[in-house]
Amino acid sequence: MTTVTLSVPDISCGHCKSSIEGAVAPLEGVASAEVAIDDKTVAVDFDESAVTLDAIIEAIDDQGYEVAR
Repeated sequence: MTTVTLSVPDISCGHCKSSIEGAVAPLEGVASAEVAIDDKTVAVDFDESAVTLDAIIEAIDDQGYEVAR
């Protein structure tokens, strides 16, 4: 299991949290996804053999949020 914390500067509210968690958590291989509104981050625990980091970032991008790199 891999844990990564992604910076997403556009996170500002509960809707952002719900939108991002709702897009990332259901991905196959994702054990958990938790948005920290105050920190503007997304912490994701995932199995690299089942899902790629790029796929997780794409799911966030698809919700209209840009991951800072």
